[in-house]
Amino acid sequence: MTSELEKYHGNLQYAVDIVMCIDATGSMNPVLDIVKNSSLQFHQRLHDVMAKKSKEISQLRLKVIAFRDFGDDPSDAIEQTDFLHLPRQVTEFETFVRSLRAIGGGDIPESGLEALALAINSPWETGLDRRRHVIVMFTDAPAHPLGTVGASAQTYPKDIPRSMEDLFEQWGYARSQTAVMEQSAKRLVLFAPEDEPWKEAIGEDWDLTLHFPSRAGEGLEEFEMDEIIETIANSL
Repeated sequence: MTSELEKYHGNLQYAVDIVMCIDATGSMNPVLDIVKNSSLQFHQRLHDVMAKKSKEISQLRLKVIAFRDFGDDPSDAIEQTDFLHLPRQVTEFETFVRSLRAIGGGDIPESGLEALALAINSPWETGLDRRRHVIVMFTDAPAHPLGTVGASAQTYPKDIPRSMEDLFEQWGYARSQTAVMEQSAKRLVLFAPEDEPWKEAIGEDWDLTLHFPSRAGEGLEEFEMDEIIETIANSL
């Protein structure tokens, strides 16, 4: 028999937007397939967890931003999709993810902050009853400061912050007047090394952020996509 709580949940419209920022540089070669496989399974696993909680996602959109290094090769430093509606556009999502190759990047750091800035400025859903906007960062390397390496390249993103301070203002905080993300909806999950800017500048100083340390070539093998899924499901 359906409980009153289940009926209540069933009447709500849940919108979930997820942006996956994936380091596709050469050092990720040992673990990129693991990240890709988990990404491909993500929507079904989320659906299953939500069903166990008597919740159903009304709209699920995923966007992927693959990044390398503007200082190494600006022509392929960023590859990205639009927001894709799943399951309707699952073929487009799978085709893009499967096409990613761990190449280039040169020496560390990489252009992870540019990817994060693009993710923050995504066209997030603003309708339906409840929303969750999640950015997931997969990387094994520190990041260049914004607006420095490769910033003069034609392919460098034009409308992103040029400093960590400005990026933080866009991420926002309680009662922020400059945030571009909805405070109650946003979450950031970092699978990133204990290097800057991931550990302190973001992992410790930004609100609504979870940091799971990784190490080059091996740390990401231990990550559990369940952490992301539970973060979403428990907060809706």
